[in-house]
Amino acid sequence: MSVSFAAALAAAREAAGAQHYPPSALYIVATPIGNLADIGLRALHVLQLVDAVACEDTRHTQALLRAYGIEKSAWLSVHRHNEAEGAQEVVARLQQGQRVAYASDAGTPGVSDPGARLVAAVRAAGLAVVPLPGASAITTLLSATPAQQEDSAFVFQGFLPAKGGERQQAVDALRQEHRAVVLLEAPHRIAALAETLAALGERGITIGRELTKQFEEIATLRCAEFPAWLQASPQRTRGEFALVLHPVAQQRDDAQGQRVLELLLAELPLKTAVKLAAEITGASRNELYDAALALKKEG
Repeated sequence: MSVSFAAALAAAREAAGAQHYPPSALYIVATPIGNLADIGLRALHVLQLVDAVACEDTRHTQALLRAYGIEKSAWLSVHRHNEAEGAQEVVARLQQGQRVAYASDAGTPGVSDPGARLVAAVRAAGLAVVPLPGASAITTLLSATPAQQEDSAFVFQGFLPAKGGERQQAVDALRQEHRAVVLLEAPHRIAALAETLAALGERGITIGRELTKQFEEIATLRCAEFPAWLQASPQRTRGEFALVLHPVAQQRDDAQGQRVLELLLAELPLKTAVKLAAEITGASRNELYDAALALKKEG
């Protein structure tokens, strides 16, 4: 066992050991997407505490826990193809008063990973689900995407359909989506995705490859440049991908925003008026909020 993880286990017990961990509860544990050091202290403590570990791939999660110096004797396999049946076994253990942790292969369970059906079954049985936040490729890449602005929203699309026709339809729908869109893709399909997204031309995209790992790569370019960027190095078709399709820039009309704001303020609460005025005109929400405060002050 690594000395550093021995220290982490001790720190986990010190930081999280005094907290309450109810029995008959399912603990949803986010695990690292690449870098083992990204595990949370509460996650380490819970993985030591629980009576059983349910996971997408027992071999993968056993290796992960052993890297931290954690050995468990009770393992349950709950993956995409047996989630309904596996959930019933988890529920049975919870009804006996056990604590069970669930981990997918990487990141947060239930987000483009198994886990959602398990959570639904546990909730339906009237039992507790306790989420432990942690690593996620989605938020990791969004935090490093230059197109993300203070007041911008995003849509999580995940994996596009594998079949060509369905995938093309999905990309055609993305043309109409002006918000940022988060995509995920596997290495064996990334070239096909690049060719499909190239049709979006000048729209920006940020590509995250092997996030948090030794050969992590983050690049921002135009969709039209995506295939050439991918072909520039054979290494670039390897590893897992997260992508952010940038939002479409909206033209701002500050004068119109002010006029619309004044009309809305006469009928609606301040925050609602500001939100709607920004959405209608494309004006800055922060600037509209300041203007609304000034108008209210003036009476």
